[in-house]
Amino acid sequence: MMSGAAPDGPGFGPYVGLRAFRIDERGTFYGRTRESLEIARLWRAKKLTLLYGASGVGKTSLLQAGVISGLDPSRSDVWPVGRVRTGLPHPEASPRSRNPFTFALLSSWAPQDPPGELAEMTISQFASSRGQKEDRYGDPVPILAAIDQFEELFNSLPDLRHREPFIEELAEAVDDCQGIRLLLSIREDYLAAVLPYEQTLAGPSRTRSRLLPFGRDAALQAIRGPLRGTGRSYEPAAAEELVTELETIRVTSERGEKSTVTVDSIEPVQVQIVCSALWESLPDEVSVITPAHVRAYGDVDRFLANFCRRALSAVAKDHGIPAAEIRSWLQQTFITELGTRGTAYQGIEETAGMPNELVWALEDQHILKAEHRSSTRWYELQHDRLIEPIRLADPAEHLAAAKDARKEAGKSARAEAFWALVERHAKQALRASGADELRVRAEAEYLMGEVAEHGGEAGDVKAALDHYHRAAELFEVLQSPASVGESLAASGRLSLARGCHAEAVADLRAAIARIPGHLDVQTDLALALWHNGQQHPALAVLNSVLALDSNLAAALRVRGEILADMGNAEGALRDLDRVRHHQRPSTQAARALALALAGRRDAAEEEAANALANDADDGPLLLRVAKVWHLTDHEDAADLAAAALEAAQTPLPPHLRGDAQRLLSAYRPGALDSG
Repeated sequence: MMSGAAPDGPGFGPYVGLRAFRIDERGTFYGRTRESLEIARLWRAKKLTLLYGASGVGKTSLLQAGVISGLDPSRSDVWPVGRVRTGLPHPEASPRSRNPFTFALLSSWAPQDPPGELAEMTISQFASSRGQKEDRYGDPVPILAAIDQFEELFNSLPDLRHREPFIEELAEAVDDCQGIRLLLSIREDYLAAVLPYEQTLAGPSRTRSRLLPFGRDAALQAIRGPLRGTGRSYEPAAAEELVTELETIRVTSERGEKSTVTVDSIEPVQVQIVCSALWESLPDEVSVITPAHVRAYGDVDRFLANFCRRALSAVAKDHGIPAAEIRSWLQQTFITELGTRGTAYQGIEETAGMPNELVWALEDQHILKAEHRSSTRWYELQHDRLIEPIRLADPAEHLAAAKDARKEAGKSARAEAFWALVERHAKQALRASGADELRVRAEAEYLMGEVAEHGGEAGDVKAALDHYHRAAELFEVLQSPASVGESLAASGRLSLARGCHAEAVADLRAAIARIPGHLDVQTDLALALWHNGQQHPALAVLNSVLALDSNLAAALRVRGEILADMGNAEGALRDLDRVRHHQRPSTQAARALALALAGRRDAAEEEAANALANDADDGPLLLRVAKVWHLTDHEDAADLAAAALEAAQTPLPPHLRGDAQRLLSAYRPGALDSG
């Protein structure tokens, strides 16, 4: 990183990013010299100055780094910039204050004063308590008092009953203390709300000044100026190229028709976003930024796309709505089919179906801006330059939305609807991800495997296996062995459930090679080995697992079932008696078989009947109950053996089919030949 490039909030090096310039940063504040001098002159001359402009146009930065930092402290008494946001900074004192707006303002004007004292003061009393400052000739100097983001007075809903008394109190202070010069900085869309109070606040001694976005020359100053003293500079053509790119709007209609428009204004916030990102992207050895550097490292579309992604992510986190859903709403609401900006009006609680609280947050993040028309608040994108970044689908957002839907699918009665959401967002993530976004692709493939496995009534086994294997391949490239193992384990479990035992063994063995300490996967491998006719290797795996965790219920259950099938009643009961609670039907059937082999006929018959009542299409279960009936001279043993051979949901593994055939032949000689 170049000298002087220290991280500071969202901006880096000489650029401040999204935050406002501070009073002590006048040395890097460029592009607003004329406006700074004009506002300072008006502020000193008039009792009330209204500074207004769109969100993100730089009002706070102008006030702090342009106006206040340039004032001569010997010619005026400049108070700290005030705010009327209620509840801060001393919420414990607010209940005692007569007016929460007054308390908020005085707390920001005098942050070091005891909050209890401020809570009891009027604005006039506060002004009197500060005394009168004089110049070197003994003459009183004007008091320059600014209130930034004055729109907070009109959107603090719980405290609106205090608004009128506060304005009257502010007007009284301006009248009582003749030296006060008040500057109110406000968003342009709230200007109509404050205009009725101008006469009350200052009579005829008032003025307004509208702050506009940068023109080309101002943008060039804001780009070049902050580099002074950093060891870097722009070639003239490089800064010109960057400005040209910021002025260029590329429009794509829904029909795919492309056009280019050049605008004559540039948002200061976009200059900061792009320049701070470019500063970070440049190699350390670059001292003179050339047009080639701008083209190689100054991808404005990418910088703005990253800005939009971070902003949407922050709003999504605060409001519990997936960023992908917010982006989709922005696309549908604020971008027309011609690829231009659309508008939507603010309703009582919602704007075009989205809660107003979220819309206000998007305004704070400089994604949307508002204006008043005929007493109605209308929203649109902050600038045409944001159309394409908003239109670009973000794979990470869709992946996050798919994961959120996946969580809901696992616990909701509306699982089918949530699986549909998982599929939609996972597909979008795959479609939008580039060749270098392998992790997004890998995780989306895994989710698509789960969709194929669980989303439909029976599931699409082949598609699920394909997705799991593609996920494993991508995770392998990413050198993420744990994720490779999880993907192969999912594939192995699915193969096992569908009767593809050899494939299950292969996948589960490969999974264990990546995650050797995962005992659940080792237990699944043992089950697959048993289904594949490899009973002794299965027992060896289970013995190893239980040597590490002797209470692992899944391993005890599987070993007990295998031992019962092998005729080891004592060993089977030793394991299965330890997992009596919440047994699945096939385990109940294995215990029934072990009980029958041990000569406990009554208990065996009761356990077998319970197992049979809970599942009628499980091959191993039916065979175990058939063996119980055979040992207890039950007349239905042959029918159950035949049913076991025909079971489709959980087919008999090959080595148990021989047991079923021998049992059926004992009752019905020639039955298999005739079948």
